[in-house]
Amino acid sequence: MAKFDIIAATGCPTGIAHTFMAKEALEKAAAERGLTIKVETHGQVGVENELTKSEIAGAKAVVVAADKDVQAERFAGKPMVSVGVSKALSVEAAGKLIDRALAAKGDATVAAAADVEDEVEEKESIGHVIYKHLMNGVSHMLVFVVAGGVLTAVSFLWGITSFDSTAADYNSFAAMLKIIGGIAMNLMVPVLSAYIAESIGKRPALVPGFVAGMIAIQGLPVNADTGMIDAGGAGVGFGFLGGIVGGFLAGYVILLLEKVFAGLPKNLDGLKAIFLYPLFSTAIVGLVMLGISGPMAAINTAMMDFLKGLSASGAVVLGLAIGCMCAFDMGGPVNKAAYVTGTAMLTEALAAGVGTDTYNFGTNFMAAVSAACIVPPLITTFAVVVGKKYFSQEDHDAGIVNLILGCTHITEGAIPFMTKNIWPVMPIMMLGSSIASILTIMFNVHDPAPHGGFLVLPVVENGPLWVLAILIGAVVGGILFVAFKKYDFEKNQKAAPAAKPVEAPKAAAVEAPKAEAADFVKVENVFVAEDFASRDEALSFVSNQAVKAGIASDADAVMNAFLAREAEGTTGMMEGFAIPHAKSDAITEAAVIVVKDESGVTGWDTMDGAPVNVGIALLIPGAQAGTTHLKILSKVAEALMDEDFRATVKGSTDAAEIAKTINARLV
Repeated sequence: MAKFDIIAATGCPTGIAHTFMAKEALEKAAAERGLTIKVETHGQVGVENELTKSEIAGAKAVVVAADKDVQAERFAGKPMVSVGVSKALSVEAAGKLIDRALAAKGDATVAAAADVEDEVEEKESIGHVIYKHLMNGVSHMLVFVVAGGVLTAVSFLWGITSFDSTAADYNSFAAMLKIIGGIAMNLMVPVLSAYIAESIGKRPALVPGFVAGMIAIQGLPVNADTGMIDAGGAGVGFGFLGGIVGGFLAGYVILLLEKVFAGLPKNLDGLKAIFLYPLFSTAIVGLVMLGISGPMAAINTAMMDFLKGLSASGAVVLGLAIGCMCAFDMGGPVNKAAYVTGTAMLTEALAAGVGTDTYNFGTNFMAAVSAACIVPPLITTFAVVVGKKYFSQEDHDAGIVNLILGCTHITEGAIPFMTKNIWPVMPIMMLGSSIASILTIMFNVHDPAPHGGFLVLPVVENGPLWVLAILIGAVVGGILFVAFKKYDFEKNQKAAPAAKPVEAPKAAAVEAPKAEAADFVKVENVFVAEDFASRDEALSFVSNQAVKAGIASDADAVMNAFLAREAEGTTGMMEGFAIPHAKSDAITEAAVIVVKDESGVTGWDTMDGAPVNVGIALLIPGAQAGTTHLKILSKVAEALMDEDFRATVKGSTDAAEIAKTINARLV
């Protein structure tokens, strides 16, 4: 059985994008550090790449990046860090999590590399625990919403009243589709409640969780004639808010009962599971839920009235709120809040029936939410096509893939673009989504399906106008995104001083022996007494020295490669070290150039905020980007975890000693 240095589990509420983006980032970060890793994913299709007991036992540390229950109790006793999945969507962020997980082991050399601003989390924050339980419910609920909503929407293809046997457009097959879809949609709140409870109290909490969800749908039945509680009467439901409250209530009631019954003999464990827990938890949760039904119904009604009030304020106000929420974190909690609200209102709309005010408002709201979710990925597609020269090949490829993701209502594809430049990319995405939402409301578009993107166009009322609204939002956002990238590209070009290619003397090229592995860092490429005013001045110096040494042919190209890497995330580390790296076809041989500035280079973002005193610059030919680059980078990163290495390099003014120290770690 293979052993892994790191094991990890990832999971997001929808299990579509974040889950696998985090997996990829963790795998790349581990590779950069020369570590082996296995990542278990909790996606919409279930658990994949499942970790075995022996793999868990043999791992050095554990990373949990999830917003849902991934059975983290399996890892009890292992060095572990647990965060939300959004904390592991970039290679840099994933690397920090790995460092922190290893630091939890108490290894001083590893702890030195951990991010000092992020203390090792032995316990999850209360906020993240609550959010994780909530998202476990949401992730299980969404599939019911999607299946039920789309089937209900498809039934409308035969006519808006095709389910009604007294209507002229009645169709028995359409009626059956609507019945099936309606049943699935009605399970939304009970499933939400049950799986919030299950995340807290495990399997015993499912029973009271389902009961709490059903009560949230039905409310407290009252006889209309007597005004008294009556099992045959009618109640006012309190929707998905009630489901959330019921789920948490059920989960924590089970935890309470576990403590209450902890003193019972061990041989009664079976009785507890099959009789005591379900009986007492259902009674307690049921009574509390019925007792709070009045206030909860009032809160639910007030929330719906507030949203309708926003609509009364005009399409701009409501559309702006929807657009900003959906594009703020693109699949995160704010986005999910807007989406779940939309699906809840759509559920009420479909229950109210076609033609009612509730139906018109709910389906219009859902159309605006869907439009806002579709736009961000399409903005990136437009940008990488129109402004191709301003994007890397990797970004260009991702932008093209986002065309498919966006058209199918998967917002998460835009996240990597936003994380590289939160400002101004996030506001650009929010503006584009808001424009699409506002126009969708103005165009009176109605979407009876909660998901699917353009796949559900046949059932969308005023579908062509909906597509137009989305395209306008995507184009406006795309133009602004291209303008930003153009400005950023030109700024980086100006920052790199002009330098003419310098050819190494031919005689020297013939006579110079090929460097052995132990002499990878040449003494003449170590500069110990420099004084740089800024990060860019230091990188420019390295770029020009690379040309003078015959390592590269074009200083501008090398400088642009350095700046492109810095734009993805700073290479400033801790305790005065930085490891800038450039990958370019203008670099003719892999090399390391070291620069030292005793006074410190300010303006270079570092993990601890300290100025950079030592820059270990890696220069890699484009053809070796995936091999030599990762190998050298991982060895340098490992070396920086060694306190003796840092002390020697930082304290020495002898170029030969510095070169020897670094070469010893690159062998």
